[in-house]
Amino acid sequence: MSTHKLRRVFVWELPVRIYHWVNALAIVVLCITGYLIGKPPAIMFGGEAHERYLFGWIRFIHFVAAYIFLFNFVFRIYWGFAGNKYAGWKNFIPTNRKYFREMWEVIKIDILQLKGKEHLSVGHNALAGFTYFMMFLMFLVQIITGFGLYAAMSHSWIAGLFAWAPYLFGGDFALRQIHHITMWLFILFAIIHVYLVFYHDYVEGRGEVSSMSGGWKFIEEEVFEETEKKSAQSS
Repeated sequence: MSTHKLRRVFVWELPVRIYHWVNALAIVVLCITGYLIGKPPAIMFGGEAHERYLFGWIRFIHFVAAYIFLFNFVFRIYWGFAGNKYAGWKNFIPTNRKYFREMWEVIKIDILQLKGKEHLSVGHNALAGFTYFMMFLMFLVQIITGFGLYAAMSHSWIAGLFAWAPYLFGGDFALRQIHHITMWLFILFAIIHVYLVFYHDYVEGRGEVSSMSGGWKFIEEEVFEETEKKSAQSS
């Protein structure tokens, strides 16, 4: 039985962890309220609608969560430049062949279940990083379409910045369809993301789940040294 010396490595800084959990909560609230707005259930009530104001509150919660989602997203863009090397944008955007080779290695082992050398990384592996980059683009689409729909009914200058969106996408109907479809892509991503996080935590035993709470991972000494060497060569 082989043993490996583990090193405790601080990977995820506090701003990254706060962003992650605020983003997750905002998406959950936005998906639930957005679904109810798009397909409101029939609720029997004997009084006047203004007496309950149920869907007024649903819309209000949706709009508040949307602003939180927007500012959180803007902060993450900034932290991609100000954070440590595990939070930097070079982990998310493919810039060379090495990045694509690493993505293929992860696909072979994690998805296709082919035999080969397991690819281990300290922060995000290339496939995860690229997936998150695609999610960032989807976040941007959701912000543009959501605030584009909101601009016509809001006096907020922030919403007014997106008043051009209906004209670009061909009207409110097309904007609403894109916004709705993107919501379901968020839900699909969340299911896959949660599964893979727990899968890697179980298979690798490196503290994948707890790292997004405390920031620390347990990395094999040889893996850490190898990744540090590669990082120094590429910088």
